[in-house]
Amino acid sequence: MKIGFIGTGVMGASIIKNMFKKNYEVNVYNRTKSRTDELVELGATWLDTPQKITEASDIIFTMVGFPQDVEEVYYGEHGIFKTDVAGKILVDLTTSTPTLAVKIAKTAQEKGGQALDAPVSGGDLGAKNGTLTIMVGGEKEAYEQVLPIFESFGKTFMLHGSSGKGQHTKMANQIMIAGTMTGMTEMLVYAQSAGLDLNKVIETLGGGSAANWSMLNYGPRILREDYTAGFFVKHFIKDLKIALDEADKLSVKLPATDLAKSLYLQLAEKGYENDGTQALIKLWWDQGKKPKKN
Repeated sequence: MKIGFIGTGVMGASIIKNMFKKNYEVNVYNRTKSRTDELVELGATWLDTPQKITEASDIIFTMVGFPQDVEEVYYGEHGIFKTDVAGKILVDLTTSTPTLAVKIAKTAQEKGGQALDAPVSGGDLGAKNGTLTIMVGGEKEAYEQVLPIFESFGKTFMLHGSSGKGQHTKMANQIMIAGTMTGMTEMLVYAQSAGLDLNKVIETLGGGSAANWSMLNYGPRILREDYTAGFFVKHFIKDLKIALDEADKLSVKLPATDLAKSLYLQLAEKGYENDGTQALIKLWWDQGKKPKKN
């Protein structure tokens, strides 16, 4: 079995490295070819279009930035659907729209293939450690065929229903994260202003009912003034916009999520869109540097 992987960014490259550990053969494509150099050195095969990746592979994974990028990869001039996909399985790991996921699955089926929407959660650390959470929508038969590959880079995976349901589950995930990120940020701002030792606060809260992934993983990064992207601010804004758009379609109001989106938009307007989501603290702490005690 040959795997194709389109999009070798922060998370994609780590996912592929975990596939190598299970001895999978992987063909790779990325818009910026140099970002695949290390993977090629490790044994991946570079091909120069999504179309060629699809022709040479049995199961094709895509992981790009925005829904418009997904659209281009699948339907563009040299896209996946410009070649025969009969008997192939297409797996989109991008956090995208449920509507686009359904469209891709319908096209794949019409052409004799199958498609899964399988967005992931866990950030750069989860990708590196092979512990991602994978939320899947699509046919059970395709899911079961891809499951051994999911096991190479994920810890938690579940089929949530028909096409688009994986993306809906990811929106639920992002709504939850919006709350934990704003809560973690405001907690640090408050604790610092009260003169507390922030390392001790994180350790203490991590042992009680306030414990959450964002605090335990991003809190220490903030204290080290590490704002490198495990997940980009610009991508989180994209996700929150999708979540709110889908909520509107469902006639659901999400005021806390809407507030989180506005805070992250402010952060992007200040020039931090390529920072990690933990950079939200920069709305309170100049350049993300913890204010000195008076």
